[in-house]
Amino acid sequence: MVEIKYVPTICPYCGTGCGLNFVVKDDKIVGVEPYKRHPVNEGKVCPKGNFGYEFINREDRLTTPLIKENGEFREASWDEALDLVANKLKEVSDDDPNKVGFYACARSPNENIYITQKLARVACGTQNVDHCARICHGPTVAGLATTFGSGAMTNGFDSIKEADYIFCIGSNNMEAHPLFGRKLIQAQKNGAKLVVLDPRYTPTAKIADEYVQFKTGTDVALMNAMIKVIIDNDLQDDEFIKNRTKGFDELKETVQKYDLETVSEITHIAPEVIEELAIEYAKADKAAIVYSLGITEHSHGADNVMSTANLAMLTGNIGREGTGVNPLRGQNNVQGACDMGALPSDYVGYRKVADQETTDWFNEYYGTNLPAKPGLTLVEMMNAAHAGDLKVLYIHGEDPVLSDADIKHTKEALANLDMLIVQELFMTDTAQCADVVLPAAGWGEQEGTFTNGERRVQCLHKAQEPPEGAMLDWKIMEEIAVRMGVPREKFHYESAEEIFEEIRECAPIFAGMNRERLDTPEALHWPCPSVDDPCQPLMHKDKFAHPDGLGIFQALEHRGPVEVPDEEYPLLLTTTRVLFHYHAAMTRRCKTLDNEVKTGFIEINTEDAKELGILNNEIVKASSRRGEIEIPARVTDDIKKGIVNIPMHFTECAANMLTNSDSFDPKCKMVELKACAIKVEKIEE
Repeated sequence: MVEIKYVPTICPYCGTGCGLNFVVKDDKIVGVEPYKRHPVNEGKVCPKGNFGYEFINREDRLTTPLIKENGEFREASWDEALDLVANKLKEVSDDDPNKVGFYACARSPNENIYITQKLARVACGTQNVDHCARICHGPTVAGLATTFGSGAMTNGFDSIKEADYIFCIGSNNMEAHPLFGRKLIQAQKNGAKLVVLDPRYTPTAKIADEYVQFKTGTDVALMNAMIKVIIDNDLQDDEFIKNRTKGFDELKETVQKYDLETVSEITHIAPEVIEELAIEYAKADKAAIVYSLGITEHSHGADNVMSTANLAMLTGNIGREGTGVNPLRGQNNVQGACDMGALPSDYVGYRKVADQETTDWFNEYYGTNLPAKPGLTLVEMMNAAHAGDLKVLYIHGEDPVLSDADIKHTKEALANLDMLIVQELFMTDTAQCADVVLPAAGWGEQEGTFTNGERRVQCLHKAQEPPEGAMLDWKIMEEIAVRMGVPREKFHYESAEEIFEEIRECAPIFAGMNRERLDTPEALHWPCPSVDDPCQPLMHKDKFAHPDGLGIFQALEHRGPVEVPDEEYPLLLTTTRVLFHYHAAMTRRCKTLDNEVKTGFIEINTEDAKELGILNNEIVKASSRRGEIEIPARVTDDIKKGIVNIPMHFTECAANMLTNSDSFDPKCKMVELKACAIKVEKIEE
């Protein structure tokens, strides 16, 4: 008799965190269905959620460790591979812990990520641990922590339904976060005005009540001008500013130079439109800001984020339902990866490395001698490898050869390591560069938790066994730690739940979360300091998370992109996602999704295409100071003249062959993935 069962889980793609049920037949995952009573997606599902399971049982899953010798991979036993990795990590970290680095995986469960940072800190004694938030929402963590005291979304997703006015900037929700996009539509039905600001006329712009096209990289200037208009018209919330904030006078002085005419020239938005945006936002009873990577992936990304916080505090649009600053996180567990301490500056629960008392606590708890000094960021680790200063890099489930800026620089850096270790499901572009490849279990094959963009910690359930030969991520790292000499009693677990119990001990924001409370569709939001706390999604209701309870205005100046168009490279490149893909390793291995968009393209404005003699669907050459690709042209009026766009998913025409790894945000080391100068040319016969 065929046995079919349903196993609840959480979608492994974007940060919305939709509830799904695996359909399991004869102990194998054969499909998914939306979880009908799940509060996030309310029984609905997007294409990635619907068909994104198809990668799980593919024949090209990695099932045996691989070791590279003389440029070729050979199969190895687990003992041989683990001993090789452990011996090298110990050899190098014993000499100098700063010569070892770790990339954690933001698509992996919290428990695996916690163990990645623990392997780095306990076994290797290094603070060099980071993850992909550095090149997506690192500016959110830095910017909102500076202004509000906590670097996370201020409200729950459903709060947006209570907004009167939604200021959506640099966020294409209908493609990148479709089920949150559905909540925007519900908010409109409830009477909210949705305003979308983007250089591209995106699917989200198409549902907006008002669309404002503007120039890439001019966000700070725009919001400074809005702040000036609000102050000039006496629309600020004086009571909120007086009782809940500091730094207002410095902000007021700074924005005086951002008059409408000047900022119109910078942003390419008409003065009267900027004025209207400011007045409508300020006059709304409940105004919410929504943003994503269009705000963060700049060399001034943290300033962009802090500008949104300035607007919210200026008008008192924070700490209430229907308001707030709402960053839409990229990967399914990138919020969790930050929470788990996969950051060179933070231990689990955002406890600061630079605070000596905190580091002393962890040294006592872990039995280590860690320095109270932040380690290298992802960007700095890659540069250190390129310079020969980083010797060993352990990459857990990330693909920087595709996702990091300047692929040529990334490949050179990886080739310069003494050892590159990659823990993966598939032979990705990065795994091909590795010296050792360790096959891991995937989604549906392990227990644990994901944390979505609204700080909701949700349970995952195992639906099938991993393929024979693959190992649970945390088990791999536990074995390496023990082989490096860490006493097994200090680095041994029987289950993911046991790991989460340790997380609760280390991080007060999770102390009130136990499995019984978490394992419901509603789950729990952090902060959750006790088992009696309701753990609700709304933050900053009565005070901000700074020690004195005050929000801090930031006086910011407009800085454009580091690399600007010139005579040789006259176009400004931005990068985006499409509805049917996430990165590539998973969705391009899902036949249904890959059939929808099988390769990349470059969007170019109709006038630019005409001037260059380029036709729709023609293969063109796109080049920058770093590299070149050949790619089909998509001629459209949906993108602003002078700007071109390439989706980032496709290795055969990779946008990151062109992007610039040298331009990054000094506050958080975010690389400028949303702006670099390129040229587009016809390919001569």
